[in-house]
Order: sequence, then structure tokens, then C-alpha cells
Amino acid sequence: MLQLVGQPLTLKEIAEIASGKVRLELAQAAMAQMEASRRVVRRVAGEHRPVYGINTGFGKLCEVRIADDAIERLQLNLVRSHACGLGRPLSPEETRVVMALRANTLALGYSGVRPLIAEILVAMLDRGVLPVIPEKGSVGASGDLAPLAHLALSIIGEGEVDYQGRRWPSREALSLAGIEPVRLEAKEGLALLNGTQALTAVGGLALWRAWRVAGLADVAGAMSLEALMGTPVAFDQRIHAARPHAGQAVTAARLWSLLEGSDVDPSRRRAQGAPPARVQDAYSLRCMPQVHGAVRDALEYARAAVETETGSATDNPLVFAETGDVLSGGNFHGAPLALAFDSAAIAMTTLAGIGERRIDRLVNPDLNDGLPAFLASDPGVSSGFMIAQVVAASLLNESKVLAHPASVDSLPTSGGQEDHVSMGMTAATKLRAIVENGEYMVAIELLAAAEALRYREPFEPGPQIRRVVEVVRSIAPPLAEDRPLSRDIEATAAGIRQGRFDEWAFAEF
Repeated sequence: MLQLVGQPLTLKEIAEIASGKVRLELAQAAMAQMEASRRVVRRVAGEHRPVYGINTGFGKLCEVRIADDAIERLQLNLVRSHACGLGRPLSPEETRVVMALRANTLALGYSGVRPLIAEILVAMLDRGVLPVIPEKGSVGASGDLAPLAHLALSIIGEGEVDYQGRRWPSREALSLAGIEPVRLEAKEGLALLNGTQALTAVGGLALWRAWRVAGLADVAGAMSLEALMGTPVAFDQRIHAARPHAGQAVTAARLWSLLEGSDVDPSRRRAQGAPPARVQDAYSLRCMPQVHGAVRDALEYARAAVETETGSATDNPLVFAETGDVLSGGNFHGAPLALAFDSAAIAMTTLAGIGERRIDRLVNPDLNDGLPAFLASDPGVSSGFMIAQVVAASLLNESKVLAHPASVDSLPTSGGQEDHVSMGMTAATKLRAIVENGEYMVAIELLAAAEALRYREPFEPGPQIRRVVEVVRSIAPPLAEDRPLSRDIEATAAGIRQGRFDEWAFAEF
């Protein structure tokens, strides 16, 4: 059970909400906060002075005063008119997070809605009634208007929802689930639409997956270094203390730990009478702390932005119950998230780039230190991992194209009233695609490194790497003869998403 009171939520909590395994409830303090701000809205609605979002039009029409008897119709028309989302729906996991985040920000008590509005969101989550929210149509200011309008439609008994494994008209599903649709009152439609919860949900979940990929990239990189008979000397903490970037130090320590007890250790090589290690490795091996570490730092920046946003009031206007003020501002603007997601996308593309170089070193007979060409059992007759590296190059190219930042673009909307927008949802969906490519890239490196280690026997990897190889081998057997590797790569990537490697991926999270 997770109580919502408007608090910041961690990426781990977001992932748990997405899984559907966590029940939510509104704290009593949240109910009191919402009631206090609602009293202010009721008072303002009864006055004759214009207050944006309560008794005026929206966007360019903000100067149009709405008659008292049309205020409820105003909210209904707002929801209907803004439900212009297109494309495939958000996943069930993303939709759960959108709903939870919307309920949580309403719980802060700055939106001026009845507690009932947040309660119905929590009830729908609890009973598995998930709005169908198309992913295209948001420019990230004034928040995620189109996606959140589809969320609001479901609450009032319009639009569609997913329930019990099929698509339903919202009113029918709500009835079956024992939930009464809501009749929106003053400001409540606007409070549901005006926020960043859709882009935060999509980007936040992608960021959780990105952290997993980043952790596994360290593991796959350590495996590749062992398979290529590299040296761990570059991970000595004294080197990284001399350049104290936080992510660099963490990555170096992880690599040192992963390689502990491995036959690449210089002292073990001497004891075994093996030839000394090379003086230094190629950058894709030697510079893992510097590159992977910089990726970690970028992801940490994005994580802080997301976790701050989850506990923020992001609609407009905001209602301050303690003073009775209703203030118009711009907390709906998605720039803090758009910039964070773009940074994470660039970082994850960089991570994929160095991973692809290691894959090439594993399979390239000019670079792989005596391993079979393309890790094939019978090079020439067999092609081994030749095309797996080609696929990695394709994934990297796609990610490079997607890494172009969305946040540098803006187009004026709403008749020029909303003349600078964040494009935060585009940044979030691009990040999601890049992270998926990263999962495939790490899967390919894990498979190739495990295959390469087979040819190094009786070489002994470190104990942790041996356990990782066991998990890889439980998913895909050694490549004794050519077979379609797409199934192995898909299965390994699925294992990554399902948490089969989380013991190592999130070791430092």
C-alpha cells in the first residue's frame, strides 16, 4: 500500500506502480488539503471578477468571461475538445503511472478540485479500469493537454478504457467496476488536463529502464574485457580519485568488483605463468569508467528532475488555500523534463556507441585477440555473430537519429498565447525508443561475450561474471552451429526487462 499526499515518488516507486502490484490510497491529510483549496474555488466561482480557468475561457480565450450557468458546460467542453490524441495508446504500465501521478499532484491541494476527483482515479487503478490514452498530440505546455483529456474523458464516462482484458466504452466499464462517473464542476476539467503527468510517466519509466541498461553495460563491458584478455589496471581507484566525477568513481568501483577473482588480474596471471597483460586496452575497454560514468551522471540529473516533478503542482491556475489567492503561472511547462529526457537520450546513445565498439572487438578477427572470426564454430562455413554486430550498428544508427533533442524546438500554439512549448512528450517517447535499443545492444554484448569466454577456457572469469554467464546460458545455449540469433537476442532482451539480471543491474541504485 502506498499513501498519496502529494509527495515526490522515486523511480523505483514509479516502476512498482506501473507493475500494478502496489495499491494506492489517498491520505487523510491529502483529503483535507483538497477540501481547503476547493472552498476557495467555490467562493471565487460565486464572485463576478474574472479568474482564469474558473469563469473564463482558455488559452487565447482567457479574456472571455463565462456566465455562471455555463461554468459546468465549460469544463465538459474543455475535456471533449482537447481529446485530440492520436496514435497507439500508452502501455498499461505507462497509463497506471499517469493516473497515479495525476492523483498525487491533485492531492497536494493546489488544484482546487474536490477530493472525489482524485478518489475516482485511485478507484479506477485499484479495479483495473485503465483509460485509453493515445500517445501523440502533446507539446508539453500547457502540459499534456491532449493525453490528459483522454484520461479525463474516462472519468466522466466518455471515451474508452481497457478493462478485464478488452476495450470498453468508459461508462460501461465504470458501471461493471462499481464506479460512478463524475460530473465536473468549476475548474475540475482544467485541473485534470493541465499538467505534465503523461510525459513524466512515459519518460520516468523509460528512465528506470535506462538505469537498468546502464548497470548491465558495466557487466557486459567487464565480460568483454575478460574475453579480450584486457587489464583491470585502468579501474584502480587512485586514477579516479584524481578526477572525482561521481559516476566515474562508481563505475570504476563496479568494474573492479566485477573483475575481482578473474584470471585477468595481473597477480593471478603471474602466478599462473601466463603472459603479462597488454600495457593498455582500447578506449572502449579502458575508458568505461569515464564514459559509463558520464552516462550515470546524466541519468542522475534526469532522475532528480523526474522525482521532483512527481511531487509538484503542475496545473494552472494554482489555488493557495492559506491566503485564498488563485494565481496564474506556468508550472505546466515541461522544459525541466524535456531537457532531462533529451540529456538522458544523448547519454544512452553514447552508452550504445561504446557498447557497439566492444561487440565489434569481440567478433572482428583483426581485433579480437585470437578468438575465432565472428565467434563462429567453423569460420567461413559458419558466420557466427557477424550479423549480430551488423544489427548493433543498425540499432546505434537509429538511436543517433533519435538523440536529436526535442527540447530545442518550439512552435506557437493556441493563437500565439502559448508561444513557447517544451515538446517534452516527444523527448519522452524518443528516450523510450533509445532505451529499448539499448536493451537490445546490451543483450547482444552479453551473448557475444559469453560466447567468446567459451573459447577462452580454461580461463576463469570472476565469480560474479560466472553467475551472469549462467543466466545468459539459461536463456540461450552456446552457438555450436549457426542458428537464427534474433530469437536469442529477443529472449535475452526480454530477460533484461523481466529483471533476470537486476541483481547486477541495480547493485548501486
